[in-house]
This record gives sequence, structure tokens and C-alpha cells, in this order.
Amino acid sequence: MGQILAIDYGKARCGLAVTDDMRIIASALKTVETKFLMEFLKKYFNENKVEDIVVGLPTDLKGNLSEVETDILKFIESFKIEFPNIQVHRLDERFTSKMASFFISQSGKSKKQRQEKGLIDKVSATIILQNFLEQRTR
Repeated sequence: MGQILAIDYGKARCGLAVTDDMRIIASALKTVETKFLMEFLKKYFNENKVEDIVVGLPTDLKGNLSEVETDILKFIESFKIEFPNIQVHRLDERFTSKMASFFISQSGKSKKQRQEKGLIDKVSATIILQNFLEQRTR
């Protein structure tokens, strides 16, 4: 069995999280500038067995898609061409940034650590992945 990788896609940065090979635990991986995402994924997939990715679906409280969805769809289209054997899943990412901010504030990290721009993105990706894993076990 291979890993599942989650992407919290943003215009400037993308937070990434992965499972272990048994697909039990979701862990924050890294934050990557969006313009370097595909390059990072190529390298990561060469070094690790990834069978699925989960990309956050950005919606508001009314269920309307965020404007970044257009960029996400372009990314997914390119991804499927580059990695045709890796299945792409989507998962509603509502509230993940707020949850990530809360968890970070409760973690005991210093103010400087909490202000690291990519930290919320990594934690958000981890929440997306954990939610995906929980939905699969139901």
C-alpha cells in the first residue's frame, strides 16, 4: 500500500501532508510555493510510493466555490497528465484554516513560530487528510 498525500492549495503556497505507508496517520509534510509544487511532487513521488492525492475543495458557508478553484482545476488537469496512475480525490476544506490556527495556538508554539506563513497551510493539509482518512473508514 502506498501513501496518500493531501494538498491545501493556495495561490502563493501549498500545504502538504502525507500518511504513513499503512494509511493510518496523517502528518504535516511541508509547505511549497505554488509555482514549485509540480517540481516538488515529481521528486517526492520518485522517492516515495504515493497512490492517491486529496486536494482541498475551497467553499464558503453557502457552498460557493472560492476563486482559487479555477487554479486548482488547472493544477489537477496538469497533475493527471503528469501522474495518470495516481488517483485524485477532492474534500471540502471549510474551516480547516480556522481549525489549524486554533490547534497551533493551543500547541505551545512561540509567537514567532505561530506566525510562520506556511505553518497554517501544513496543518490545514493535515486536517484535510485526517478528515479524508476518517471518511474512508466509515
